[in-house]
Amino acid sequence: MSNSAVSLTGVTKTFPVPFQRRTIVAVRDLNLEVAPGQIYGLLGPNGSGKSTTLKIILGLVTPTRGTARIFGHDSQDVASRTSVGYLPESPYFYRFLTGAETLRFYGKLCRLRGAALKDRVEEMLELVGLTNARDRRLAGYSKGMLQRIGLAQALIQEPALLVLDEPTAGVDPAGTSEIRDLILQLKARGMTVLLSSHLLGQVQEICDRVGILADGELVREGPLADLLGVERQTQFIVEDAPENLINEIEAMASRAGARVIDRGKPRTSLEQLFLETTRAKNDKTAGRTPNE
Repeated sequence: MSNSAVSLTGVTKTFPVPFQRRTIVAVRDLNLEVAPGQIYGLLGPNGSGKSTTLKIILGLVTPTRGTARIFGHDSQDVASRTSVGYLPESPYFYRFLTGAETLRFYGKLCRLRGAALKDRVEEMLELVGLTNARDRRLAGYSKGMLQRIGLAQALIQEPALLVLDEPTAGVDPAGTSEIRDLILQLKARGMTVLLSSHLLGQVQEICDRVGILADGELVREGPLADLLGVERQTQFIVEDAPENLINEIEAMASRAGARVIDRGKPRTSLEQLFLETTRAKNDKTAGRTPNE
């Protein structure tokens, strides 16, 4: 587990309900591991525990039980945060600052100074495609531009782990595509990315592995290709097969001279997997009392 970028072991988080003698379980017995260099997608409906999980990983919330580690460091230790960049769902920026001033501000918070800070600011502006808008105040930035400057500030200290909470929320399709491509660039550089998103199509395009939360529990988890395979079905793609061979089995295809060029499970969509998994979980826990 020490080689993991992120590892959660037996994590449970409960919150007391004000003026009531009961608690709400936000996350229940969560075990999760993110390998270095992966893009990991954390999915779930509203209230499933995604944001609480991210806050526990970042050390912003203390788990009631269990442990969370980042590259072997407990998430409650300050040392764990030196290698992490974070973009929240609704980041707040000083809108009277320019793009370059914003990155200089965050760079100084990360103890960058002098030429190193100047070079890093220019590098980040170029990476997120905002060099031409470097001297424009953030009040004049579009939603997509604000998300990109948010990504730039999250990357300013060259983190090994990037945590993104709804990175394309409110962004138009063009901006969404740009952010997706940027995330793939970061993976190519060896960075680990942990993201939470409601855009299942986007997650399906870029993630190596996904976990689906429902009612605070991890109900499905694994490599995306495995999760999207339809159980108990096999698919053949046959090349140069005569018409009468379409409904025959593989052995008959070989005898007829056709070549089977692919074999695997038919794919469902991530959206369909998500809906089926969370609905099943909701049906199972419909009778659970709040304190269970």
